[in-house]
Amino acid sequence: MPIARLTWLHPETHEPQSYDLHEGMLVRIGRAASNDISVPHVTVSRLHAIVQYEDGMFVLSDQGSSNGTFLNDQQIATPQPLVSGDRIRLYGPELLFSAVELDAHAPTTTPQDEATVLPSALEANTVQSVAYLLFLNGAQKDLRVPLAMKELRIGRATQNHTWEVGVQDSTVSRPHARLQNVDGAWTVQDLGSSNGTMVNGNRLTEKPKILIDSDIITVGSTMLQYRIGR
Repeated sequence: MPIARLTWLHPETHEPQSYDLHEGMLVRIGRAASNDISVPHVTVSRLHAIVQYEDGMFVLSDQGSSNGTFLNDQQIATPQPLVSGDRIRLYGPELLFSAVELDAHAPTTTPQDEATVLPSALEANTVQSVAYLLFLNGAQKDLRVPLAMKELRIGRATQNHTWEVGVQDSTVSRPHARLQNVDGAWTVQDLGSSNGTMVNGNRLTEKPKILIDSDIITVGSTMLQYRIGR
């Protein structure tokens, strides 16, 4: 099952085009027909850019193109991580990067869930009301992570990560933060991350902070909302 997708309009026919992205892929984009994605336009180089799966996320890199590669209208000079909704512009033609929504009729645990949330975090027994984290942006937008254990660590998603919640965001540390249930109240604590952990825009110190319903936790550039639901 694909975890992301690139969509664009063919420059000549203006027909909608799409290309599914799976874990481990390297996708070549350019004017030449030999590329995985061929965009026949005069402003596009023969090999213009690549999208590659690295450490749990897709990364965009320019390949020495004549006119440059732009991410959300900003020209890139170094590889950049992609999040759902990002616009990739090959000087003229534009492609949209989006996460693939989970099939409502699919089993509860999907390949995407398994790659980012360890089974123990999903399968632990819960009692009555269960708190959860809701991804508000990024490649995992709208993904819910039930807080069914006494303690969960959050960190950057990698192929062999051991923390319970993996985030597809290169600005997230390995690991980044810890959530812990203390006497029925959930707390969040930064684990010495490079970019810090914030709650409602306020950077955490070394001490744990008690969470209340609808608090926004920011790790790297990813926002998660703490919710209490039944």
